[in-house]
Amino acid sequence: MASNKNHKLDAFYQQFSGEHHVLILINADPDAISSGMAVKRLLWRKAASITISHVNAIKRQDNLAMIRRLNIKLVPFSKIEIKDFNRIVMVDSQPIHHELFANIRPHVIIDHHPQSEIDAPYMDIRPNYGATASILTEYIKAAKIKPSTKLATALYYGIKTDTSNFERQTIIEDVRAFQYLFKETNVQVVKKIDQSEMRPRYLKHFKNAIENKRFKKGWMFSHLGKVGSPDICVMVADFFMRVDDVNWSVVSGIHGNKLIVIFRSDGLRRNAGKAACDSLGQFGSAGGHKNMARAEISLSDIREQIDLKNDKKVQNWIVSRISQRRGGR
Repeated sequence: MASNKNHKLDAFYQQFSGEHHVLILINADPDAISSGMAVKRLLWRKAASITISHVNAIKRQDNLAMIRRLNIKLVPFSKIEIKDFNRIVMVDSQPIHHELFANIRPHVIIDHHPQSEIDAPYMDIRPNYGATASILTEYIKAAKIKPSTKLATALYYGIKTDTSNFERQTIIEDVRAFQYLFKETNVQVVKKIDQSEMRPRYLKHFKNAIENKRFKKGWMFSHLGKVGSPDICVMVADFFMRVDDVNWSVVSGIHGNKLIVIFRSDGLRRNAGKAACDSLGQFGSAGGHKNMARAEISLSDIREQIDLKNDKKVQNWIVSRISQRRGGR
């Protein structure tokens, strides 16, 4: 096993030289941010420059708290000139996962999501892992790098969040990475980040979700209407999964010019990623893991099918799409 990890590290390093200006692209969440930090540490003194850039607007409070408390340097993609970089690394994502990735051809991809139809000079995609941060922790160990408290805390938090405290898809390698990082992690900082997630203004969305919920044979549905951030849908979907008899949670909202649909599953029945693809994939991007998935649909592509101003009709359309793919069960 150790020789295999060393082989991967060697193959990774072969993609870079001291003349390379490296752009690390992420769709920022704790797993992606920490994985980008790990790649930057691995390439320290091995590349001319290294920049981590995020394509999404970072609005979720725990993500903002993580960036602030760990003093993480990120550059919005809108401020990036691709021509300034001759090596592009994508972590915790693949080109199909975001519209801004579509025309980018990365040289390196390291990810734990199911592999799409992609090709890159170096790819390390492990969909059985619970977090990309676990994969990058193995790289750090193979490189014999002792992670700083800042890096260890970030990777620890990335694994913690993407496995939902090991309640979602997890393998022993995730646990080993978590244990390895623990001794270098500032647990008090992690607690502070965790406590920052909920804000009083979010409560109205929970009230709206509960009042408009629809429960059907283990499935909980709720459409929130317009939301300030897609992460609100994520928080409500996770909240509904804590309700007894709820095996599936599907929460949607309109953000900007898109319909965002978040899927959560107990993992004992159908695959959430497959359910998202089967029901909504024809209208936009959709996919994910066994327990968690997401679909993003441009409003212009469904405007003729649904009255988007009527929240109940939007919810009914989502329920109908999913019910059709489930054979009406």
